[in-house]
Amino acid sequence: MKEKLEKAGSFMITLLLLSVATVIGWTFRVLHFPETNIVIVYILSVVLTARFTKGHVYGIMASLIATCAFNIFFTSPYFTLFVSNPTYLITFAVMTITSVATSTLTAKVKQKVREAQEKEVSARSLYHLTNRLTNAENLNETMEIATKAIGKVVGVEVSCICFDEELEEKEERKNPAFEEWQICGKKSILGVVRIPKENSETLSESEKKILRSMIESTAFAMDRFRSEAERIKVGEEIAQERYRGNLLRAISHDLRTPLSGIMGTSEILMGMTEKQDERYMLAENIYKDAAWLHALVENILNMTKIDSGKLVVEKKPEAVEDVITNALAYVKGRRKQRRVEIDIPEEMLLVKMDGKMIVQVLINLLDNAIKHTKEDGVILIKAQKEEKGVWFYVEDDGTGIEEKIKERIFDEFVTFRPVSRDTGKGIGLGLAICKAIVTAHGGTIDASNREEGGASFRFFLPFEDRNGKDSR
Repeated sequence: MKEKLEKAGSFMITLLLLSVATVIGWTFRVLHFPETNIVIVYILSVVLTARFTKGHVYGIMASLIATCAFNIFFTSPYFTLFVSNPTYLITFAVMTITSVATSTLTAKVKQKVREAQEKEVSARSLYHLTNRLTNAENLNETMEIATKAIGKVVGVEVSCICFDEELEEKEERKNPAFEEWQICGKKSILGVVRIPKENSETLSESEKKILRSMIESTAFAMDRFRSEAERIKVGEEIAQERYRGNLLRAISHDLRTPLSGIMGTSEILMGMTEKQDERYMLAENIYKDAAWLHALVENILNMTKIDSGKLVVEKKPEAVEDVITNALAYVKGRRKQRRVEIDIPEEMLLVKMDGKMIVQVLINLLDNAIKHTKEDGVILIKAQKEEKGVWFYVEDDGTGIEEKIKERIFDEFVTFRPVSRDTGKGIGLGLAICKAIVTAHGGTIDASNREEGGASFRFFLPFEDRNGKDSR
């Protein structure tokens, strides 16, 4: 609509200027002024047409109409396009060429002036917007400043929407009555600028260019606040994690000593009491609970070391048989009524490892097997030599691994319900610690369900360390 009005206005200006030029020319004729004066008046009308209209079209059209008007009104025979004097053809040609050249030059100058003005407006708008955005104290203030500045350029009230959701969710909030201009940040779309569709469609290319530049400045400012917020959030999380780790380490260190004392005392009481005595059962329960807490404390300490990157692996050649024996001795008091079968090669297997850590891995796997088997269940622990290393297996005949947690069983705080009621319920750190320790040794660990029922956990320790040296 706006464009149509501009065209109609330009056409009316062209006709008006040529009409005025004709009236002035007729006056000059009555006053017996030379014809050159009339030609100059028409050329002036063409120049003015080029000045006050948009583009080359109206100037060229005015040139042609002016030539025809001069021929009709001021050359004999009058009021016809017929030319009686051939010399007038030269006059018409010169007049047309002069008018076209003059109008074209005027239009170009006008275009250059308009471009310069647009650049000035754009630079001024961006300068003021950038200054105000720099002084903004938060994201809301940034959006408010951008909304007002863009509204002035567009000439209507606009709105800015800031969001964090994924693009699919953003699509649901589109309003057909508005044209949305996306605010694109470095990593994602930060929001949109909503402009009434009827106003957006009438924007000139220069206005669109200014609008895009202002939106880019807004996106930069929003990115700055987003980055700052993320940095603060990460810093807070790191601080919280550090405080949590320090607290857990402090508590764990303070608990280990009394728990060791409780375990030792309960063992002494068990040794001094007959198994049929109720006091033996009490001492046994105290020992089991203390042993479970002690293992939990060890797992918490190991996990805090892993999370803080302070897990130090001190490798040295260790006999596989000794490591398995130490682990079994530790869980001896907790494997009540369960039969443990051992399958290891007759030859001595030496693997370069941190013995205490691998013992902890086996303890966690054995403890897990005890929790998920009945009292008359069977637990198998075995070692199998291969060309590049040794596989350790801990298998049971329990209920197996639930499908819903199978893929994330080695993640932190993933647990499943134990079968036996006489074992403490874990908090989901044991298997995560196993994976971290084995990975630190350059090995792998996995879990699966056995065809005959129960679960199978295995981990692999290579003979060669990460430098390629044989550890045997």
